[in-house]
Amino acid sequence: MPIRRPQRGWHAAPTEPIPAVVPEAGIDQAAEHATEQTQVIRPVSPGKPSLLKASGSMAIATLASRFTGFLWKLMLAWAVGTGVVNDSFMVANNLPNSIFEFLIGGVLTSVIVPVLVRAQKSDADGGEAYIQRLLSLGAVVLGVGTVLSVVGAGFLVDLYAAGDGKSNPELATAFAFLLLPQIFFYGVSALVSAILQAKEIFSPPAWAPVVNNLVVIATLVVYYLVPGEITLNPLRMTDAHLLTLGIGVTLGVAAQAVIQIPSLLRTGFRFRWRWGWDPRLTEFGGLALWMLAYVGISQIGLMAMSKAGTTAGAWSMYNYVWLLLQLPYGVIGFSVMTAILPRMSSAAADGDDQRVIDDLSLGNRLSTVALLPISGVMTAIGVPLGLALFSIGKSAGDASTLGVALAVSSFGVLPYAITMLQMRVFYAMKDARTPTLIMVVMTVVKIPLSLAAATLGSTQAVLYALVFVNSLSFVIGWLVGEAWLRHRMGPLGSRRFLVTLGKTLVATVVGALLAWLSTQAVDALIPGSAGAGTGWVQLLVGTVVGFVAIFGLMSLLRVAELQPAIGRLTGLLRRR
Repeated sequence: MPIRRPQRGWHAAPTEPIPAVVPEAGIDQAAEHATEQTQVIRPVSPGKPSLLKASGSMAIATLASRFTGFLWKLMLAWAVGTGVVNDSFMVANNLPNSIFEFLIGGVLTSVIVPVLVRAQKSDADGGEAYIQRLLSLGAVVLGVGTVLSVVGAGFLVDLYAAGDGKSNPELATAFAFLLLPQIFFYGVSALVSAILQAKEIFSPPAWAPVVNNLVVIATLVVYYLVPGEITLNPLRMTDAHLLTLGIGVTLGVAAQAVIQIPSLLRTGFRFRWRWGWDPRLTEFGGLALWMLAYVGISQIGLMAMSKAGTTAGAWSMYNYVWLLLQLPYGVIGFSVMTAILPRMSSAAADGDDQRVIDDLSLGNRLSTVALLPISGVMTAIGVPLGLALFSIGKSAGDASTLGVALAVSSFGVLPYAITMLQMRVFYAMKDARTPTLIMVVMTVVKIPLSLAAATLGSTQAVLYALVFVNSLSFVIGWLVGEAWLRHRMGPLGSRRFLVTLGKTLVATVVGALLAWLSTQAVDALIPGSAGAGTGWVQLLVGTVVGFVAIFGLMSLLRVAELQPAIGRLTGLLRRR
């Protein structure tokens, strides 16, 4: 089933941003998130590169960003392990993104970007006065918010970290003093990214997170070369390891912002302080309030999970599992969304519910054939994957535990993708209220289960419970979103989706079983205890066996969306 290009003349695009997806769990993807949240779905002006080609370039940049981001977090685990130091760093490093979302993140997505595109098209100065006013106001809000956050670092850490158990709030607070200045740079990066993309300049915003990650990788190399360990008792702010990690990671975010400024200057734009409120922002006030509510509610759920994880010393391990689960969506989901969102936005603006339903169904089916096999294989090879990635340095002792946690929670990959797609349907219809209510339901489920998980005692038990609860929350979100969409739009063409889901599930179960059996055979053939070498061999064999079996069976079962999904992914990645 080929995916048609959007027709010229559709009119909703200039006011339809991709909505923010607030990170649901610890390991912050803010570098990619701050860029992705400002991408605007709209027609391309004559003489400009096609949106499809720009999307292909952004897909490559996203892939590079995910890879380098994952690499530095792996290096962090190798250097400091997955214990109290990493837990403390994770708590502190998540704070800047959370506060950035409260300050301007949600408003940037729901209010500023659409009006920016409109101002560039309608204002006599091409929107320059509006941009100057936007940057002036943003700089003040970000600056004041950053200073207050640094002053209140101890209070902020108390919201996310337990004061007892295996946590170290003092170390988390020390990291927070060094990492909270990222708030300002995340804001500047997001604002400049929005302006550049509104001017149809895509490469600098897409590649800026890669620069961030490379700076952090260099920081971790320096950290490894510094002799000794972080001194926890007594804790000193002058500790070389503490300063290297905290300042280096913050410099990475600063580089992400600064690297985009020359591109903005080359457009002819010059900054000058300009004050006053643009009345065009007022019409979006209700949407902005719902977006801020969405951010706040999601952060309440994150606080509950963070408290539980830090109590048991499982928070950094939880974050690594969540990072691995996000990778398939971060790469494949990007491609599917690029294909579906312009059509969906156009159909929603025209009031054509049937076209919206058709696009949603297509997005769900493409996501299913692309992500469900990955979910199945990750379940089968979870332990080998953990051994392959983490059996190095100070994280080696927890490699098997991380692998089991990944296997326990891999079922959440597809529900996560479908939940995000459903929320984008509501945003395409200019409805920010319903996604917030869906988040309320998910959080109501997440909080008591997270608190219950904290009582399980052992680090492993708490970790397994938390990763399971996180994936379960997206299953709940999927079901609630489905019910709300049915209530609003009528039948969603679920029969076709269920046929695709059923066939893909059968193939996935069989392929995952074969993948698991192949890893057991490798383990039996290689003498001695399993380590990184055995893990990599198991990973390679299990992945090949699993995917060959799954896609072979899907072909035999005549899964109609198999070829379009593969063609879409490979075609998008080939474009530059």
